Amino acid sequence: MLEAAEGYRAAFQPSDHLDKPFVSVSADVVVAEDDEAARELATGYGPWVRSIRTAEGAIPFPTPEQARAHAWTEQDRALVADRVDTQFVGSPGRVADQLEQLQEATGADELIITTITHDHIDRVRSYRLLAEEWQRR
Repeated sequence: MLEAAEGYRAAFQPSDHLDKPFVSVSADVVVAEDDEAARELATGYGPWVRSIRTAEGAIPFPTPEQARAHAWTEQDRALVADRVDTQFVGSPGRVADQLEQLQEATGADELIITTITHDHIDRVRSYRLLAEEWQRR
């Protein structure tokens, strides 16, 4: 991501629409009241990413129980590691701190937050908790 942002800035050519580079960075995020609850909600992310990256095709986002039942191979873990390792999961304060670090490291003008959980209500709560924390800063 850092190399892509630097390359974009270096190659940027002003236009009638944009006089300077504008960097948007996307982050996969799951926020809950505490770190443990957020990790539980994010449990299905690995199997879901795996399904997208294999010939299996995208599966419905699994419940935590379904995700824990997945029999992982080393090949599966390697296939999803880059996405799982870069997902921001935790309490509102923890995730907001990490997103501030991401924004600072990339010089992003905009952060695009995506959240996926099994239950829609948890997804909405994740966005709300993060927005409330971000607004306090």
